[in-house]
Amino acid sequence: MGPFEVTNEVLSPTRYLQYVTHPEAGAVTLFAGIVREWTNGKRTVYLEYEAYVPMAKKKLAEIGSDIQTKWPGTRIAIAHRIGILQISETAIIIAVSSPHRKVAYEANEYAIEQIKKNVPIWKKEIWEDGEKWVGGQTYKPSEGGSDDSSLLLCANERIDEKKSRNDQLDSWNSR
Repeated sequence: MGPFEVTNEVLSPTRYLQYVTHPEAGAVTLFAGIVREWTNGKRTVYLEYEAYVPMAKKKLAEIGSDIQTKWPGTRIAIAHRIGILQISETAIIIAVSSPHRKVAYEANEYAIEQIKKNVPIWKKEIWEDGEKWVGGQTYKPSEGGSDDSSLLLCANERIDEKKSRNDQLDSWNSR
């Protein structure tokens, strides 16, 4: 396993902190996204995450590379859990080290925003009275890479399937 993971296993913050910690690092930030019980007044029973794993890992590594280019001297590790997660379980860990704290905070925030926009990981919220796939990543094929284009096409098809499911559920629930 490496610094960019998508896994069914329980996430260990210590592991990712150890990966990014080194003698030149004066700061390490750790973001842990936790499954919360209440969202917009609705009680969540559990969450279910799915991913297009090969593309998700590739996109996480690209985010890591972008961060190292944008903020030289940083190290980053990102892990996202998939499968069924109960309340208070960790869904994502982002660890960033840098020589100074401001950069570590900025890079960590950049990472989560890019993950939400660009990584093919989908979340289904299961409530006491229903369920719904949430989120909405959008993808743009990179220049020239047929491998990227086919992976992106698959990811977009997956998003379309989930939106179609949501539309059906909304239709049935409004009857």
